[in-house]
Amino acid sequence: MTLEEVRGQDTVPESTARMQGAGKALHELLLSAQRQGCLTAGVYESAKVLNVDPDNVTFCVLAADEEDEGDIALQIHFTLIQAFCCENDIDIVRVGDVQRLAAIVGTGDESGAPGDLHCILISNPNEDAWKDPALEKLSLFCEESRSVNDWVPNITLPE
Repeated sequence: MTLEEVRGQDTVPESTARMQGAGKALHELLLSAQRQGCLTAGVYESAKVLNVDPDNVTFCVLAADEEDEGDIALQIHFTLIQAFCCENDIDIVRVGDVQRLAAIVGTGDESGAPGDLHCILISNPNEDAWKDPALEKLSLFCEESRSVNDWVPNITLPE
């Protein structure tokens, strides 16, 4: 057995547990940020916040379903937001289930259709650093992902 095979066997269960932990932490963070009024949803709204006050943004979530993968304009926005977040040391993750995200943060209009949830920013509620265990767990997850050259890790939200 080679070293790579041994590492592969060890990392699969760890990777699955790590991913589930990150998904759970993201779920908790979104609920907490929403309660505190620190959540900005929408690509254009997020771009405005990033332009005006990037130092106050602590976390970014990009979300796209399979049908969104063919939307060139959305992918360009994602690329620009990712570059901006990396440049400004803002942790960023991707989620592949916009409907699940809508179930967590709520719908955008009376018809029940989700609003623009393709980009969600979490901001500090005040000048003091926001101390949230879920945010700290996600920051560590992002740091570990960057150490293996995964700059925008994918997270699966729990059911």
